[in-house]
Amino acid sequence: MNKNKLTLKDVALQLGVSTATISNAFNRPDQLSAARREAILAECEKIGYTGPNKAAQILRKGRSNIVALILADSIAYTVSDPVASTFIKGVSRILQQQGKHLLLYAGDSESILDVVDFVDGFICYGAPRNPKLAEEVVRQTKPAITVDFNIDGLPSINIDNEKAAYEVASQAIANDDHVAILGLRLIDSPSTCRIYDSPLIEVESSISHRRLDGYIRAIEEKGLIIENDWIWHIPESDRSFAKQAAKEVLHSSPRPNTVLCMSDIIALELLQSALSLGIKVPEELKITGFDGIEEAERTRPNLTTVCQASDKKGEMAATALLESRDKDEILPFEIKRGETF
Repeated sequence: MNKNKLTLKDVALQLGVSTATISNAFNRPDQLSAARREAILAECEKIGYTGPNKAAQILRKGRSNIVALILADSIAYTVSDPVASTFIKGVSRILQQQGKHLLLYAGDSESILDVVDFVDGFICYGAPRNPKLAEEVVRQTKPAITVDFNIDGLPSINIDNEKAAYEVASQAIANDDHVAILGLRLIDSPSTCRIYDSPLIEVESSISHRRLDGYIRAIEEKGLIIENDWIWHIPESDRSFAKQAAKEVLHSSPRPNTVLCMSDIIALELLQSALSLGIKVPEELKITGFDGIEEAERTRPNLTTVCQASDKKGEMAATALLESRDKDEILPFEIKRGETF
């Protein structure tokens, strides 16, 4: 007999016991003596039977102890991002404490229908690259929560991105500055570019647009104007994309003397590019970041940035989902004044 196709009935026949006894050995150990259970499990191991079908159990019980974390981008990109990986650690910590498991689900996947029957709920971390996933999360019936973006009808966990961007920009900008913005996922383009007149995407739900709103409010309060050709779109918070944006902004004419960046990764690439060109920071170029990653503190000059506790955000997201909370949560942030302005 092919051991990979053993059924509960097959095993019961081979061991000369009832199917209920086999089931109890795996699922209800209190129904058997310890010696009896150990003997049955040992015999099952010998013939290669690992227990009743887990998928069938999940469908029957309606519970898997698995939470799906829908990412904004691919898994490979997300786990390499310091902000996202710190958030995932926070989520994992709470789930482990509660005896739960974590499933990472790529935001560029085709559909959540592959996993919806086998998880107990969803945490959506950032707007998925495939917007269909967000639509499916709303339509399905299991608990769900969003982080760093919003879906109508679902609870969310965020910082006040508009306020944070406004505060750091207000501190950096002087009344006679020439300002540029290095943004994230502002338009539908796979390449680093100025936004010019391209239509903006995800304007209502994206944290990038809340940060852009904050930057522009601070700029206008200083009596300045920023045109779209001084706002860059960067498709991912990735060093290669950021390096291209840094090259373009530093070789622009006239060169901006203040650059507001929507992530620390972008800001650090700009900083290193500027220093390699002999541009003095902050005397000739002021730079702000966003996120508060550890590298921002280690670099010299160290980066002025918006700090948000991504691990605590992950812990809160997992806790809120497990406790079926239905209210939005706004977490605190801190402006970490470094040496880049």
